[in-house]
Formats: sequence, structure tokens, C-alpha cells
Amino acid sequence: MTDKLNFKKRMLLHCMQSIQQRIDAALMAMDNAQAAANSEEKSSAGDKYETGRAMSHLEKDMHARQLVANQHELAALKSVDCSRLHVTVTAGSVVVCDDVKFFIAAGLGKIVFEGETILVLSPNAPVAKLLLRQVAGGSCSFNSKTMLIKDVF
Repeated sequence: MTDKLNFKKRMLLHCMQSIQQRIDAALMAMDNAQAAANSEEKSSAGDKYETGRAMSHLEKDMHARQLVANQHELAALKSVDCSRLHVTVTAGSVVVCDDVKFFIAAGLGKIVFEGETILVLSPNAPVAKLLLRQVAGGSCSFNSKTMLIKDVF
């Protein structure tokens, strides 16, 4: 029992660190794009200067959107309760199926954690919605494939 709780807590921490790395990378990319925009020199070509600055601003805006999305994912992860074991699938559950393991927490996708491939899903993801309120021994179908739920914790 404590092994499963510790596993969930370590995985949650791993996911938070992963998102924090994404946030740090987005902040650095925004700074680099701003520096590139600031360093564009006025040239005799005229429009070339404005085009370079506009491209740098577009890049900064793209990274700003990524930053906001990652901040929302981090906030979602921080609200996940991994301090108890679950009997039914809910946010904070680890769901072990035949050939895949899910962590219902945030939309991070496929990660490798402690040598295992785990799909980290937002509770709003289509597969997660199918799994919600299921119990060990149950099953659900997704993309014409039936998944048997072996364990929920």
C-alpha cells in the first residue's frame, strides 16, 4: 500500500519537474526572442528591419502562449491529491491496464518514469473520461480496442 502511494507521489513530483522545465525553457525562449528583436539593426533596406522585429515578436508571443499553457498544467498538477489510494478512477489515480499504465493528472502525454512508460492524461482527455469511475476488473473501449483494468490506486 505505501509502495503505491510513494510511487504516485514520486510520479507527481516527476511530472511537476517536467512542467517546470518546460516553463523555464519558454521563459528563456521569450527572453531570447525579445533580445533578438531589440538587436535588429535599422538597415537601408527599410522593411527588412521591421520584418525581423515582427518575426521576433511572433516568436515571443508563441512562447508566451506555451508558458501560459504550461502554467495551467502545473496548477492542475498541484491540485491533484496523491496522498491516498483510490478504488475508482478519478484525478490522481494510477490505472493499470493490460498493456498500458495511465496517471490521471494533467495532459503531459507519454512519459518514461522509473523505467515504465506511462500516459499522463488530463481528467478531461477522452480516454480519461472513459476511465473515470471505473474500478479494477472493469473495462472500457477506445478506438475499437477494449482495455481491461487490472488495478486502480
